[in-house]
Amino acid sequence: MNLIKKFFQPSLFISSLLLLIFTFYKSEILHEGTIRGYYQNFYILSAMLLFLSILWIFINENLKTYFLIIFSSIIISVYIFEVYLTFHNNNVRDLKTKFKLYKEETGKEYDKSTSIEVLLKERKKDKNATMVVPFTYFLNNDDNKIFALSGISNSKTIFCNQNGYFSTYKSDRFGFNNPDNEWDKKEIEYLLIGDSFVQGACVNKPDDIGSVLRSLSKKSVLNLGYAAKGPLSEYATLREYIRPNIKKIIWFYFEGNDLDNLKAEMKSDILIRYLKDINFSQNLVKKQSDIDLIGKKLVRQEEESLAKFKDDKKIEKIINFIKIYRTRLLFSEETKVPSQLNEILALTKKLSLENNSELYLVYLPNYYRYRFNLKKESSLKDLKKIAQDLEIPFIDIDKQVFRKERDPLELFPFKMHGHYNVLGYKKVMKAVYELTSND
Repeated sequence: MNLIKKFFQPSLFISSLLLLIFTFYKSEILHEGTIRGYYQNFYILSAMLLFLSILWIFINENLKTYFLIIFSSIIISVYIFEVYLTFHNNNVRDLKTKFKLYKEETGKEYDKSTSIEVLLKERKKDKNATMVVPFTYFLNNDDNKIFALSGISNSKTIFCNQNGYFSTYKSDRFGFNNPDNEWDKKEIEYLLIGDSFVQGACVNKPDDIGSVLRSLSKKSVLNLGYAAKGPLSEYATLREYIRPNIKKIIWFYFEGNDLDNLKAEMKSDILIRYLKDINFSQNLVKKQSDIDLIGKKLVRQEEESLAKFKDDKKIEKIINFIKIYRTRLLFSEETKVPSQLNEILALTKKLSLENNSELYLVYLPNYYRYRFNLKKESSLKDLKKIAQDLEIPFIDIDKQVFRKERDPLELFPFKMHGHYNVLGYKKVMKAVYELTSND
């Protein structure tokens, strides 16, 4: 115990100082102070630990002993709880459950292939088959002359598997998940913008968001959703692909990662130009052949880096455990919406008015809200306030759909973490249609 007491104070002092420096670096240098509120608690924690390390010098030996016992007990308890949450949501166990449930429900075997294995198999039948282009590449490589906002055009595209089968779709002329002739319609009733949920993650036609809305409305729907996009790249997508014949723009905001994606997007010089210059354009409509070349190159890189990706995921899990990610998720405070989102939505409202289009904002809830019965509003309150101030009709899918369910988890694949399942997408779009239809 005496040895621990001897080294505790300098270890605590150095650790708290490093945490303070690291927090300052992340908040003020890396993110240039744009999300200072997010790091406020880390500043407070590092300051408290620093103060404690100094106070330690002046307290008597008995108090030091009691403190060490209490401190170590708290740390051990927190990590035991993190272990519980980790194994309670164990991916291996969940996969085995999925395999069993899928077999019972369909009589078929759950497809255990990787996306690369499925792609190589499809290429034997269709040499032009491809997969969803990893959008994050463009966020991490700002030296490219083109920041692509869509995928590879006119190709069978492998997407994802959360329901027992790999979803696929035939991309349109600009690499989005649409029947290609949607672009030729004289009038487009709905334009959809969002991330992988809107793109149609892990379900096939006619169960994806765009197809469900076409079926309900009997009208034209243009879907510009793409995986891993955040609010800034979604606004950029609108700027590049909006048409004058669009009646309604439906913007989908996903609470799970839209703000994290926005933080990453704010580091991109190209995306920032859309925010700072309303006349800026990459003219992507005229550069699809270049986008296709870049996309095919990235898909080849994905094929080659599959083993590295698996190693990276293992490292990520270890880091998340050390950072007690799951415990922090349960007890984290409400996420504050950064000012940039207000600015983006204000510009989107202006763009929709100039285009004579009605703009709607749809809030999509996350799986963890129902898995852990989270009551916090997260970014919902701030988002509602922005919509109210900008006079954008707001659709709360948590209120309109999930809260009405006896068991909201029924709307996720096998009641497990993922995108919505077939039933989930249908109920979401039924609510959206009823609240946006003029019929």
